[in-house]
Amino acid sequence: MTAALDAARDLLARWPVVDGHNDLPWALREQVRYDLDRRDVATDQSTHLHTDIPRLRAGGVGAQFWSVYVRSDYTGDHAVSATLEQIDAVRQLTTRYAADLRLAATADDMEAARAEGRIASLMGAEGGHSINNSLATLRAFHALGVRYMTLTHNDNNDWADSATDTPRHHGLSAFGEEVVREMNRCGMLVDLSHVSADTMRDALRVSTAPVIFSHSSARAVCDHPRNIPDDVLAQLPANGGVAMATFVPKFVLPAAVEWTLRADANMRAHGLHHLDTTERGMAVQRAFEAANPRPAATAATVADHLDHMREVAGIDHVGIGGDYDGTAFTPSDLADVASYPRLVAELLDRKWSEADLAKLTWRNAVRVLRDAEDVARAEGARRGPSNATLR
Repeated sequence: MTAALDAARDLLARWPVVDGHNDLPWALREQVRYDLDRRDVATDQSTHLHTDIPRLRAGGVGAQFWSVYVRSDYTGDHAVSATLEQIDAVRQLTTRYAADLRLAATADDMEAARAEGRIASLMGAEGGHSINNSLATLRAFHALGVRYMTLTHNDNNDWADSATDTPRHHGLSAFGEEVVREMNRCGMLVDLSHVSADTMRDALRVSTAPVIFSHSSARAVCDHPRNIPDDVLAQLPANGGVAMATFVPKFVLPAAVEWTLRADANMRAHGLHHLDTTERGMAVQRAFEAANPRPAATAATVADHLDHMREVAGIDHVGIGGDYDGTAFTPSDLADVASYPRLVAELLDRKWSEADLAKLTWRNAVRVLRDAEDVARAEGARRGPSNATLR
């Protein structure tokens, strides 16, 4: 493995990781209300976070989609204002750490950051509830630099069904289809992580631009509703989209699914949201894990998903979305953002070629954003902004 790790690091120096989803902004909100003096990510923050700049560098990360997520129980104007605060947090990060992070809004920006040796910092809104059913708000988020929106989070919204809620629309409503079309017109990637399989299929039918799955794996390998069915993966070549495999154990390891249900119930029994990443929340999670040893996912577990996703969708349609700082638990050998070389080393041992790995880590994600930009120029020349409202 030592030789493979050396080869992985060498490859990532040339073709760094574009990671589709990292929840550092929410962790900073929850832990220190964005006080970067208390969580100075230019220094080692491994006691509190999965992410800091030294570990991003060690992990060979060249571009990061920072999630500007807010919980789906944030509704109406509260959801909008909280998302704006998350966007502001990313801008604070890129201003304070400008020597290492470059705010990016285009594929050209990503390439420029790589040439400069900086980490391209893009934004993705996680959950369509963030726009409060307003296409004008969607456009405002795009103007502020948001380059994807996950159509739902864990709960249905007024126009789309989530993977982890009781079906309400059986996919996208008519307004939900208009949201997708407006995202295409703006150049905002349609992210289908978290959505139901019917919502995935509806979005693929409607979208004229490539879609992404910012942090989802293969349902055929781990039968969890957050993962992607094979019939959907098989549609990605025609669409041009990219499925970015996640590292979250409960989504990649079947044995972890039942364990996580019990861990989540334990959090609720302590009066906590199951995604709580405050010090109290993490202490409760660690105590549960100590008393109930969890099934351990590994880099090999994630590689099993990538092997399957490559087989079904093709090498041009796979990527990586770790979900660091958005999960309490990680695979045993993918503990934080310094760990990407271990996954690449595992794939090298499985005879993935350098050309294949360059697509997985960098080229596919850059291409999908560039393709969405091309569609937006064409759509923008054909029609103006939509003023549709939810009826």
